[in-house]
Amino acid sequence: MLTGKNRLSPFRIRWRIFAFLFGFGFIAYLQQKSITIAAEPMMPGLGLSQLQIGWLEQAFVIGYAVFQIPVGIFAERFGARGALVLMGLMAFVAMIATPIAPSFVSGQELFIVLLGLQLLLGIAQAATFPVSAGLFQEWFPPNRWASVVGLQTMGLQLGAAMTPPLIASLMHSFGWRYALFWTTLPALGFVLWWARYGRNTPREHPAVSAEELAEIGNHRVTRVNSSISAQQVLRALANRNVILLTISYMTMNYAFYLISNWAFLYLIQERHFSVLESGWLSAAPPLAAALGAGMGGVLTGWACLRYGQRNGFRRVPLFALPAAGLLLLFVVHAVNAYWAVVALALCFGCVELTEGAFWGAVMTVGRSDTMVVSSFMNTGGTMGGIIGIPIVAYLSGHHQWHAAFSIGAGLAVVSAVAWFAIDVADPVGEADCKKTMHVAGQAIY
Repeated sequence: MLTGKNRLSPFRIRWRIFAFLFGFGFIAYLQQKSITIAAEPMMPGLGLSQLQIGWLEQAFVIGYAVFQIPVGIFAERFGARGALVLMGLMAFVAMIATPIAPSFVSGQELFIVLLGLQLLLGIAQAATFPVSAGLFQEWFPPNRWASVVGLQTMGLQLGAAMTPPLIASLMHSFGWRYALFWTTLPALGFVLWWARYGRNTPREHPAVSAEELAEIGNHRVTRVNSSISAQQVLRALANRNVILLTISYMTMNYAFYLISNWAFLYLIQERHFSVLESGWLSAAPPLAAALGAGMGGVLTGWACLRYGQRNGFRRVPLFALPAAGLLLLFVVHAVNAYWAVVALALCFGCVELTEGAFWGAVMTVGRSDTMVVSSFMNTGGTMGGIIGIPIVAYLSGHHQWHAAFSIGAGLAVVSAVAWFAIDVADPVGEADCKKTMHVAGQAIY
């Protein structure tokens, strides 16, 4: 029997689940960026070199990239709820131990400990977005998958914009160790709250009403598959559309990492802004990216309803990725430095317009294997950074910013071209695609 509360608010539970996933993403970005912001006082305080700080950041990226697929398989086998609890606790341990470690070890031993903690943080956070995709897929009707992913990505970029002033303010008042400690502590309560409230599927949640189940739809994606085999994983990863999405996401992410990691330095070295002015101006790209991510998810959802999913998912990337390429060229050719900043922001907004399309498409293609195939796609995205960062570092170090941005423009076009061959109507291991597409078209908000 439904309670009065359930009858009055039949649609609220899935948005509470969304709020948790939004929070996990926000915390992930806060944790990722904190070590970079704290690096300046850490180096003299702990006797670390800038090269060693670079190795700490690289340890995170390696853990994040290498464990994407293993964590996706783990989540498929044991469920998204438990996976997020375990990985959230691992991330908490890695972060809380970072400011505590200097009280017990120093010198080379401290560097090795910090290296291990950053590796652990990368492994822990490898779960966040593939598992979120799997939960979005289960908790929302198919025609809302792109929009909720876009809204989550919007929150991540807002978190990326908020982290530097938050950590910097706390460091100014209390020092870097307390800044990391107090921003990490709330994550433990959040993870325990999720452990109590979260569920793998709406049908498992005692507060979900029959009305909400009807609204979500009967697309029936099983979120726990304890019998998933190596053959099933390999078949899913060998799917033509999964490979194309991964290639497209990888080439797109060169531009993502170019702007998110190098915009501040570009404004100082090439556009000759002061450090303070560059700090304020470099906040514009992530804010534009946040707006673009939110808009892109909504536009992709609308395009899928208007043109069908095969053509609908392509619409935004086929517009936004070439536009991003042109804007990258405009950045380096703009005579006025402030117009270059505007172009950087618009470019990042265009790049993030595509997030809803990428993740909505991989969820549609992946079906019951979404957490595995989205892990594969996200590994490709991370490789875009791993490959692109040293390229940009070399070219910028030789004052060849023009070449670095031109490569990004070319790869954005390559990413767009791949979408002509992506067909979401050919999902992984799914024979009843037409029925699923019908459900997606009928599902309502």
